[in-house]
Amino acid sequence: MEKDIQSVLLTQEQIQNRIAELGEVLTAEYAGKNPVIVGVLKGVVVFYADMVRQIKTPCQMDFMWISSYAGTDSTGNMLVRQDVTADITGRHVLILEDIFDTGNSLNFTVEHLKAKNPASLKICTLLDKPERRKSGITLQADYVGFTIPNEFVVGYGLDYNEQYRNLPFIGILKPEVYEK
Repeated sequence: MEKDIQSVLLTQEQIQNRIAELGEVLTAEYAGKNPVIVGVLKGVVVFYADMVRQIKTPCQMDFMWISSYAGTDSTGNMLVRQDVTADITGRHVLILEDIFDTGNSLNFTVEHLKAKNPASLKICTLLDKPERRKSGITLQADYVGFTIPNEFVVGYGLDYNEQYRNLPFIGILKPEVYEK
């Protein structure tokens, strides 16, 4: 797998340090609120596991699975493969996302969850790639781990055709791998 990586964008240590910082902020933000922390599958799994362990206040864990990707491109057609199981009406909800890219999936997720009438709804993304944002997407993340350039990244839960998720770092995939 590592032979397919052009360069390491974020090391495992950089990621863990930033998650610890975000954990302190989120602990203060949600103290006494018992938030529902919603992970958007599948890419968020690694970040989610590390992030929730850094939030030092009671919380409820839940997941959604939204699908819109085929290879490297978003199809734009959103499909809820798994919805949250918690009743989030009147609850504080924090969405954890692996990457805020085009904004299509995250915008859909936010609107879907807003319809369930939470008390508050905020977004924490590990990676923000603003150069890829589709026009018309005005959504902003409330908490951002790293703002990254417009490169195709994998590792730490992020994939290309379901591969590379288990790399402990975030790397830039060599173009020849996905331009085949």
